Amino acid sequence: MAPPASTMLAGAAAVAAAAGQITGIPPVIPGMFPTMFPVTTGQFGTLPVMPVQAMTQQATRHARRVYVGGLSPTANEQSVATFFSQVMSAIGGNTAGPGDAVVNVYINHEKKFAFVEMRSVEEASNAMALDGIIFEGAPVKVRRPSDYNPSLAAALGPSQPNGNLNLSAVGLTPGSAGGLEGPDRIFVGGLPYYFTEAQIRELLESFGPLRGFDLVKDRETGNSKGYAFCVYQDLSVTDIACAALNGIKMGDKTLTVRRANQGTVQPKPEQESVLLHAQQQVALQRLVFQAGGLPAGPIPTKVVCLTQMVNIDELKVDEEYEDIVEDVRSEGEKYGELVNVVIPRPSINGELSPGVGKVFLEYSDTDGATKAKQGLNGRKFDGNLVVAVFYSEDKFSQREYDD
Repeated sequence: MAPPASTMLAGAAAVAAAAGQITGIPPVIPGMFPTMFPVTTGQFGTLPVMPVQAMTQQATRHARRVYVGGLSPTANEQSVATFFSQVMSAIGGNTAGPGDAVVNVYINHEKKFAFVEMRSVEEASNAMALDGIIFEGAPVKVRRPSDYNPSLAAALGPSQPNGNLNLSAVGLTPGSAGGLEGPDRIFVGGLPYYFTEAQIRELLESFGPLRGFDLVKDRETGNSKGYAFCVYQDLSVTDIACAALNGIKMGDKTLTVRRANQGTVQPKPEQESVLLHAQQQVALQRLVFQAGGLPAGPIPTKVVCLTQMVNIDELKVDEEYEDIVEDVRSEGEKYGELVNVVIPRPSINGELSPGVGKVFLEYSDTDGATKAKQGLNGRKFDGNLVVAVFYSEDKFSQREYDD
């Protein structure tokens, strides 16, 4: 039997070295297979071998980059890199040590956006808090790039900005748009253009307080583009909110609500009861939006407007109409001194008059109206879920029932 190859090669190398035929041979480690083609120091220089650090940088690159949109035409790689390095330092977002946070910038001048690469995953997450910052006279959007993988990024470092960043140092308000990234970011599309930020937030907050909210607006006009993004403080309600809101009608629009980075996710079985309650809350809120002409704020008035309480066909018959008025009056008097009950009826020719379908209760003071609103809102009347809201006293006195 021939001796092991390692023994033969080791022996041959030792003999050749002793004879002065080969110089600079690296020492042979017993039991190890030696280098087949040993290279002497300085013969070819350092061989180009990709270090572990380079491979790590490539693997984490998707989580270390941020998308910056809405750049001015004069922006270039140097100005973007300098700006973001400076603001990252100003807010205390540099966590990888001294020096510039930005290591590379790629700009698409035609579409006015850039990819800004940070030194670390944590610094890229901190940079997400800079959404809306003013750069060269205009606010820019800071988002995750399309190749961002939330599940992989979660194992590489923090996916949310540090809560102690000094955003006020660069003119930003903490919590205004920050915290809008990660796997629990929700896309809300199909919003009616006339919906205000306050109305949309009120709808979304039916499921709990928001950590971040951003209604996307046209840069030229400032008008809503009909979609928004949000993240809840309690991430466990994300799927519940998506399931409850997706597909519901809002005016002439149908909402599309889903996780921004994923497809539709069905709620877990243990979430079904919470989902049912949430859907009821959404139904109430949607009816409030559709009522129109109602005060946006919670300021109490002496007049309460009730919707979903009466059947329009029953209002056409005198006897039934009188019964409805008496029933409503009897119910309304339980909450305070009731001054007036107004239930608009269809016109004689059958056409709908202003306010038909609504019931108005006027009280002598706001205490009675407040108690009535609290007591009647959400109650069932002939199988319908009643919505009670305060109504403008001026509009009521002028008989403007359908504004």
